[in-house]
Amino acid sequence: MKAVLALADGRIFKGKAFGATGETSGEVVFNTAMSGYQEVLTDPSYKGQMVTMTYTQIGNTGINPEDVESGQLYLSGFIVREYLDCYSNYRATMSLDAYLKENGIVGIQGIDTRALTRHLRDKGAQNGIISTIDFDPESLARKARAIPSMSGLDLATGVTCSAPYHWTEGLWDLKSGYPQVDRKDLKYKVVAYDFGIKLNILRCLVSAGCDVTVVPATFPAESALAMNPDGIFLSNGPGDPEPMKEVIENIKKFVGKKPIFGICLGHQLMGLALGGRTIKLKFGNHGSNLPVMDMATRKVEITAQNHGFSVDILSLSNVAGLAHENLNDQTVEGMAHKTLPIFSVQHHPEASPGPHDSHYLFDRFVEMMEKHKA
Repeated sequence: MKAVLALADGRIFKGKAFGATGETSGEVVFNTAMSGYQEVLTDPSYKGQMVTMTYTQIGNTGINPEDVESGQLYLSGFIVREYLDCYSNYRATMSLDAYLKENGIVGIQGIDTRALTRHLRDKGAQNGIISTIDFDPESLARKARAIPSMSGLDLATGVTCSAPYHWTEGLWDLKSGYPQVDRKDLKYKVVAYDFGIKLNILRCLVSAGCDVTVVPATFPAESALAMNPDGIFLSNGPGDPEPMKEVIENIKKFVGKKPIFGICLGHQLMGLALGGRTIKLKFGNHGSNLPVMDMATRKVEITAQNHGFSVDILSLSNVAGLAHENLNDQTVEGMAHKTLPIFSVQHHPEASPGPHDSHYLFDRFVEMMEKHKA
């Protein structure tokens, strides 16, 4: 079936439909990972976005129930160069096409994703529409321009959990799969704020020795502190952090009281809570092959990233310092408070998908909690 991708600036890409049919819209971004499309599809941080995979062939490992990062698909649309319906993986249970159909996600294949990626790099990430029912370029571009900008959108409070829950599943093992860890064996009590949290983050925390209680995005700080946790974790998530005023005020109440570790959106919210500001990047960083320098050790790590906003470290010069730097565009990849046990990173140390270079950050959080344990 014919499908068309139209960008807000009028650029048109013609291809073939796969997955669900119909019409969908969102901010069009590109992801440079060569693998891990299933984790991308189920990452809540992609809510409101249509993802372009720059790797040319997608679908060859199928879909399996173990590699999901949440309970559903959150992205608006999926864009690939070549979809492969014939999959080969001993864990696979269905094809990518069937998975997208089952979850109502519209996809387009057969377009020049290299040209699309170059266009987004030159012009910046922008809104677009994939349609299998309307093929008029002017109509589609007009509808794309009417989509709200990602700037100013609070999407995180729409993907958070509805009530607190405990998490005790550890990291995947080749022989036994995901282990269930006895809470009696977990030393550090952590309250994890869910702004769109990925499951592998929770597994990394548990495997590092954390007894994790996941709470909704707007869970009162007073209630969290009443649990007497050893640390507070701020998760990843979608959208612009600045509209999340209630959440930012909530985070302020933890400063100086508990060790805090933030990832991605949690890092941005931490920066705002400390009095800084965030900026919208031209096309963001999405992928699993991006170099970052740890400014303390000067070691370079290859990291997984997924963000369209960045903390302005200069706005925090009196409070926090640069801890990690993106070596591609010199944006802030991590910060550390100058006097308090608080640190955060823009990239994803849980690496699902991606390299494991930054897994040590979970141990760093544990060491911080041990040092300040009541």
